[in-house]
Amino acid sequence: MRDIATRCGVSISAVSLVLNDQHDGRVSVDTAERIRQATEELGYLPNLAARGLRTRQTRTLGLLSDGVASVPFSGQMLAGAQSTAWREGYVLLLVDMAGNPDMEGPAVRSLLQRSVEGLIVAVDFHREIDPPRLPRPVPQVILGGRPRGGNADWVVPDETAGARAATHHLIDAGHRRIAFCNVSAPAFAIAEALRREGYERALAEAGLCLDESLVVEAPEPNASAAREPARRLLRRSDRPTAVFCFSDRLALGFYQAAAELGLGIPGDLSVVGFDNQQNFAENLFPGLTTVQLPHYQMGVRAAERAIARLRGDGGDGPAGHFVSCPLVVRDSVAAPFGRTPELSTRRTTPAI
Repeated sequence: MRDIATRCGVSISAVSLVLNDQHDGRVSVDTAERIRQATEELGYLPNLAARGLRTRQTRTLGLLSDGVASVPFSGQMLAGAQSTAWREGYVLLLVDMAGNPDMEGPAVRSLLQRSVEGLIVAVDFHREIDPPRLPRPVPQVILGGRPRGGNADWVVPDETAGARAATHHLIDAGHRRIAFCNVSAPAFAIAEALRREGYERALAEAGLCLDESLVVEAPEPNASAAREPARRLLRRSDRPTAVFCFSDRLALGFYQAAAELGLGIPGDLSVVGFDNQQNFAENLFPGLTTVQLPHYQMGVRAAERAIARLRGDGGDGPAGHFVSCPLVVRDSVAAPFGRTPELSTRRTTPAI
């Protein structure tokens, strides 16, 4: 700052006023511009650590990731949090545990030692976690999951509404025998319950009775696990005309089973998935109609909540926040053979 003042022929206090955007009415416009130009030419950077000691604000958020950084489609959560933090004048420090729970304690301590003001904990799928225990009060937001306890906000996808919109899309196309392929893996207990709830709610709203024989489960959310339950459904004499799947990869299993049995999609079977996995659903043939997991928007919301807490306008206490899961319409849904879709005036989650 002394070098800048010498070059511009001004006082150090004038330089400080300009660099801290407090110069209006105190330093002339021309002088302020000369100071900024000299700052650029000399490569001056303020010492944020020193400023943080004075203001007790580091403008830094910590993000603890449990494997999210290594999952391509979930990585959008980190991008959303990063872009929002940057827009609001914060820097995001990321530590990814890569699925190693032993890293949590050292990772949290490392972030706190760097004086992060808020902590976002990102998980790879919708589940309950124990929030990290912190030695001092720091606002926490769980991104993609829910806390079992503790003082933490949480941000998750609205999976019930997404599943409801997917099922309504099939109903609006004229389908009445709509199967649901869920997943039985305990790790996905929250998501499978919410997505089934949306499926059943849509049937009830349309006046359709739930047929339990049309609800099947795969042990894991992948194509190979879905092929056998798909074959059982599609070999029936009263087979369904459409299926809503817990995930895009389960939907792929139905594509494969239908091909084995000589059934066409969507002519003989309409299929809707869930997730809209990057570079996957759109590259199936035909393109898979599915529900978008809003990873980027969830990251945005998590950073917004952390910053709101720091500003003191985050509400009375921890709260859950649901992010809309829009329907992505492609080519895997058509009217049942020989039937014209019924017109509907009902508004559902918008398609993109």
